[in-house]
Amino acid sequence: MKTLEEYMNDPSVVHMQMPLREVKAIRLMIYDEQKDMSPDEIREYYKQLAQRTQKEYGIKFVASAK
Repeated sequence: MKTLEEYMNDPSVVHMQMPLREVKAIRLMIYDEQKDMSPDEIREYYKQLAQRTQKEYGIKFVASAK
C-alpha cells in the first residue's frame, strides 16, 4: 500500500496548491483501499471507522425521542 507522501507526489496531484493537493491525495488513497471491496465490505469498513472514532474521542450517540 502506498503512503500519503507517495499520493502527494502523484502526477495528478502535484500541480495543485497544498490544501487541495492533500485532500485529493487522501481521496485517492481511500479510493485505492476500497476499489476492490463489495458494498457490504465498504459498509463494514465505515462502521469500524466510526466505532474507533467514537472510542477515541468518547463520542456517544443517543437516539432522538419522537
